Amino acid sequence: MAVVLSQRALNRATLARQMLLERRKATPAQAIEKLAGLQAQAPNPPYIGLWSRLEGFRRGQLTESLKQRRVVRMSTMRATLHLMAASDALAWRPLLEPVHLRGLKGSSHARALEGIDRAAVVEAGLALLRAGPLTGSELGQALAARWKDREPASLAALIRNSVPLVHLPPAGSWNSHQGARLQPIAQWLGESAADVPPATQDDLLLRYLAAFGPATLADAGAWSGLTGWKAVADRLRPQLRTFIGEQGQELFDLPRAPRPDPDTPAPPRLVAEWDNLLLSHADRSRVMSEAHRARVFTVNGIVRGTVLLDGLVAGVWKIERAKNNAAAVVLEPFTRWPKAGRLGVEEEALRLLAFAADGEDERHEVRVL
Repeated sequence: MAVVLSQRALNRATLARQMLLERRKATPAQAIEKLAGLQAQAPNPPYIGLWSRLEGFRRGQLTESLKQRRVVRMSTMRATLHLMAASDALAWRPLLEPVHLRGLKGSSHARALEGIDRAAVVEAGLALLRAGPLTGSELGQALAARWKDREPASLAALIRNSVPLVHLPPAGSWNSHQGARLQPIAQWLGESAADVPPATQDDLLLRYLAAFGPATLADAGAWSGLTGWKAVADRLRPQLRTFIGEQGQELFDLPRAPRPDPDTPAPPRLVAEWDNLLLSHADRSRVMSEAHRARVFTVNGIVRGTVLLDGLVAGVWKIERAKNNAAAVVLEPFTRWPKAGRLGVEEEALRLLAFAADGEDERHEVRVL
């Protein structure tokens, strides 16, 4: 008979694998590999995501990892930008091609690309990028010189969704908001790209469970954007352990993955905007009440930075900067926080300000709404 796992047990297991029960010692590349990527459509959140998980993490460590090509920024799971360990990006991106093409089909670019010879556009786009990195705008304009009746943005979108493209540094670095220059990943990584075998969907499920399990197959689909997980689970079932959730759902996991005691203390944490902790399960109730969803996931697509108390989302946070060289973390609790929890969150907020400081003489404060 399968063991029943409570929501609290799922919470502690997920926090342990996401390095949010205790900070770990690891390099940025090692951590990003273990975390199965960090969502990265804005430059600063992945830095804060690593700060919340690693002992003594400094911003320059991740910036250097991007420069040294140990970590890359590119579109992967859910056809969204992630920071990935270079070897994972190479191995996983071909598997995620259907997700990108499906996203393109459902986008505003689909009509603009009707009737075009897509293979010819992709071939031309690759030739342009192999000649040198280009921004998306430059790539679209160059292609529009040949396909004059097509929108440059749509031509560029076809290339971005058909070719594994890296956003070259400094794009994706701390406080960098300039347009990214794009280059095919095999060209960016050079000779090391030839040594990485392609992953299978079986590989992907094992890595997902290591980072986010125990989980349902719907959770794996929500994380990746891929379908067909039942066949994968059927093949791997002899290697996996199964549990039952409180709602009767079947949960899959690795036999030796950490599943801490549900009573394990969970320290206060400030979780970054767009953090994968909130984006990698179809059912987020292990970390967040559905009642709080609208206060975290905004109508314009922002996923706000969240406060974890006892392992659960208990509020949101943001950094506000003033012209007088002052910065504040503004905390917005969803309910009244116990005194000890509030003090712990405020201490964590001050540590975040020290990490994110624009200069040594910047003045810091914490405000609770």
